[in-house]
Amino acid sequence: MFAAILSTDRVPIDPPPGQLSATDGLEVAMAGGGRLALLASRDAQVDEWRGIASLANRFWIAGRLRLDRRGALQDRLGTTRESSDADLCLLAYAARGEHFLEEIAGDFSFVLWDEGANELICARDQLGVRSLFHATVRGRHFVSDSLGWMASRPEITRALDDYWVADFLAVGHSLDFHRTIFAGVARLPPGHKLKLSGANARAKAYWRLDVPEPLHYRDGRQYAEHFHALMNSAVADRLPASAKVGVSMSGGLDSTTVAAFAVALTGDPARVVAECVHYERLMPDDEARFSSLAADCLGISLRRRAVDDMTYDRDWRRRGLHTPEPTRSIVFAHWTRMIMSEMADAAPVWFYGEGPDNALHFERDVYLSWLLKRRKWRQLIGASLHYLGIKGREAWARGMRRSVAEPADRPTTGGLPQWLDRDLVSKLRLEERAREAGEIIDRSHSWHPRAIGSFTNPIWQALFAERDLEETLAPLLWRHPFLDLRVLEFMLSVPPVPWARNKLLMRQAMQGRLPREILDRPKTPLADSPIEKPIRELGLGDLEADGFIEKYVDIESVPRATAVDDDLSALIAVHALDHWIMYNYRKG
Repeated sequence: MFAAILSTDRVPIDPPPGQLSATDGLEVAMAGGGRLALLASRDAQVDEWRGIASLANRFWIAGRLRLDRRGALQDRLGTTRESSDADLCLLAYAARGEHFLEEIAGDFSFVLWDEGANELICARDQLGVRSLFHATVRGRHFVSDSLGWMASRPEITRALDDYWVADFLAVGHSLDFHRTIFAGVARLPPGHKLKLSGANARAKAYWRLDVPEPLHYRDGRQYAEHFHALMNSAVADRLPASAKVGVSMSGGLDSTTVAAFAVALTGDPARVVAECVHYERLMPDDEARFSSLAADCLGISLRRRAVDDMTYDRDWRRRGLHTPEPTRSIVFAHWTRMIMSEMADAAPVWFYGEGPDNALHFERDVYLSWLLKRRKWRQLIGASLHYLGIKGREAWARGMRRSVAEPADRPTTGGLPQWLDRDLVSKLRLEERAREAGEIIDRSHSWHPRAIGSFTNPIWQALFAERDLEETLAPLLWRHPFLDLRVLEFMLSVPPVPWARNKLLMRQAMQGRLPREILDRPKTPLADSPIEKPIRELGLGDLEADGFIEKYVDIESVPRATAVDDDLSALIAVHALDHWIMYNYRKG
């Protein structure tokens, strides 16, 4: 955890540093003639810089950083290999000013103080893997990567943000990047910087996902070669220097690909461990069998964990677990903590395989239409022939009929829960906002709109928030090799036809590295919701936060879990919000 408190005028920070340190249990540094207090926890993590650092007492930084492409950055800056990620950020800023953010990539959030300019520059990584929150109140700016710390400051109001709450109840997460559960605390969006100077606070994007043209190679083998080179770099940048590394590994293509690269780069299968969660009774599930095939092929140890009895904790209300914001996962957080603790014992760093399903979204019609409009005849004929050869003429005809009958760019969403307060729904335009949540299309992108749009959806923020929660439950770190900007932008630039169909790019790239059964296995989503049966049998309990939650829901209309015909996720959200409010406002 780190934080900064900046006076908006020339008045020094009060209380003094010693009192701040004693109160918060943090290392404290002062700058700006006492106007700025930097705070950082002293806990250490494997290969991730955390803390406070300075350069010639002119520039100061506090945060958490793990940078990609360190070697190239060190060469450009002319510094030594021993320089920390914080040193590299400070040197890059000294050399390029605010443009230094164009030099760095990775997982990070930090604040950087420029003594000469009297400015505090706050930044969050391009995809938002790490969080950053800010507030301005009573003559002070507050910035931190901990929403809990922000909410604990007596100066900051703890009034709830109605939009955040309504979005959570309707779709499970906020539909605005900048909102938090607290009306007085904002979240810096991914790829943004925030400049604080005096009373001014200016947030601005420093990066956006942009893949203007597809990457065309005459020799198709070059795509696999390019993929190998970039994945080697991405995984190498995320490997711990000497400790073991874990892979959250299903029996699918994505996570097993990450495991294969980890084994190849470490050169020692004993340094790679894997964890597969699967079901034995609740539903059909082949993950254990396929993950075992991959583990045997790679020579790594695999823990197969049957979680049929861990999808729901009947005592979740009495566990005393607290989350910074309401989350539906609170109903099984007890089991998550147990699993995360055992995973942390096995390895301090764990790889997560999210990314290819979005980046390699198969957008056939829009891509071929784009080629036609641009009169790119060679690419159009080549893509069409390649696709025909893979799919077959009969399947092509069926697909064309289906695409005409069911346009791919018209996603739909279900209706809102009937127990939501109707005045609130109308006031916040919640039905319209929920419909927009299903529109994950970037209509400004002419040939890959759904794939590009999927990475600008706030649901990623919700995913990273869940990983953050897991990191607070146990001493481990999550890392995302497929979300390395080099890998992500390459996957998005690969022509969707044919390379995105069934992730052909990866299936060809991993020939000879993974078992044939995995390379041939189609995408296999869960057959059912694993949480539905236990909740229907055990119930969710009673709503308790009277006087608070009525603003958002009609309590008399909220059904019991056993009586719900539709998806339970919205009902779980009501109970999660109720529990969170009780902990934060009624726990005394």
